Amino acid sequence: MTLNRQSGFTMVEMIMTVAVGAILLTVGIPSFRYVTNSNRIAAEINGLLGDLQFARSEAIKEGVSVSACISTNGTTCAGGGTNTWQNGWIVISSAAATGVLRVQAPFTSTDTFVATNAVGTITFNRDGYANGIGNGTLIQLHDSTNNHSWTRCLAITLSGLIASQTYGTTTNTFQCQ
Repeated sequence: MTLNRQSGFTMVEMIMTVAVGAILLTVGIPSFRYVTNSNRIAAEINGLLGDLQFARSEAIKEGVSVSACISTNGTTCAGGGTNTWQNGWIVISSAAATGVLRVQAPFTSTDTFVATNAVGTITFNRDGYANGIGNGTLIQLHDSTNNHSWTRCLAITLSGLIASQTYGTTTNTFQCQ
C-alpha cells in the first residue's frame, strides 16, 4: 500500500512565519520613516546650498552679480518682505543676456524654510561676497512636526561662506548660530 504525501505548511509553521514577519515589520517601518524623512530634508537643504554655491561661483567666474531669490513663478523674484524659501527660488544673473540660470520648484512637502532678517534675495558680487544680507543670515528648515531632530540650518555670511548644519543634541543649539 502506498501513502499519499501531502504538501504544504503546517499550522505551526504558518503561525511562526507570520510572527517573524510581524516582528520584522514592527522594527523596519520606523527605520524606513527615518530614512525617508532624512533623505527628503537633506535633498531640500542641499538644493538651496548647491544653488547658492552655484550663484557664487558664477558671480566670480563671469565677473557680474548673481542672485538667488525666492520666486513663485520661476521667472522673477518675489520681492521684498518674503522670506519663505519653501515656495521655490531662482538663480538669476544681473547680465541681461543671461537671465535665469536655475529654477527650484516649491516643496511638495509641508516643510518650512524660513530666513532670518527677512532675507528673500542673496546676491553675490564679482568677488564672491554676499551683499544685502545685513550681518549674515540663517535659513532654517523645519519639518511639519517642528522637531529638532528634523531641523537643519543654512548659514550665509557676508564673506560668502555658506554652511549647512544640524541641531546639536549635546548643546541643544545650532552649530551655525
